[in-house]
Amino acid sequence: MDSFSTLIRTASHEQHVEAETSTFMSDLLGGRLGMDAYARYTEQLWFVYEALESGTERLAPDPVAGPFIRPELLRLPSLEQDLAHLRGPGWRTTLTALPATRAYAERVAHCAAEWPAGYVAHHYTRYLGDLSGGQIIRDRAERTWGFPRKGDGVRFYVFEGIRNPAAFKREYRELLDGVRADDLEKQRIVAECKRAFALNTAVFRALGEEFPLSA
Repeated sequence: MDSFSTLIRTASHEQHVEAETSTFMSDLLGGRLGMDAYARYTEQLWFVYEALESGTERLAPDPVAGPFIRPELLRLPSLEQDLAHLRGPGWRTTLTALPATRAYAERVAHCAAEWPAGYVAHHYTRYLGDLSGGQIIRDRAERTWGFPRKGDGVRFYVFEGIRNPAAFKREYRELLDGVRADDLEKQRIVAECKRAFALNTAVFRALGEEFPLSA
């Protein structure tokens, strides 16, 4: 029988591919969009991570979500450094969430407040994605817009506290395998993972509408 971490990965594979291959992300990584599109994307991430990380202290003692709360994963301070670099010191005054981003952030906040196992689904899709595919985004952003390597503009993708990402991801999958949930709850977690990817894809779609490539 497959482990839970394998189950979660295979069950959400289709949505994962759809999110990664969205038109907006393909255009962004292909260097066909300007830095403004990258900055706008970074702004949307702020709303999602603010929802993800503002409840960590409350969730830390929770038997289901608590083991996943790791300070070395937290992204909000790095995101804010990037936004100050991309938008200037007054970045907060111009920060706006797309409706799709608001829906995503609200779902994350709801799970953080009401359903710790559902929060784990969002935690998994975000942070393991950042440690994996996020590194491709960082590399392309550095090359396309000339950001200093692992410096301002791409700090969100740099996990200073994780020396060995492969070992960390292994440990994380072991945590998933040991998650304190029965089979029915695990099915609900898998369904929430799929929902997380769909919410993320909706943000990409909205960004694609805001930044269409001129024909």
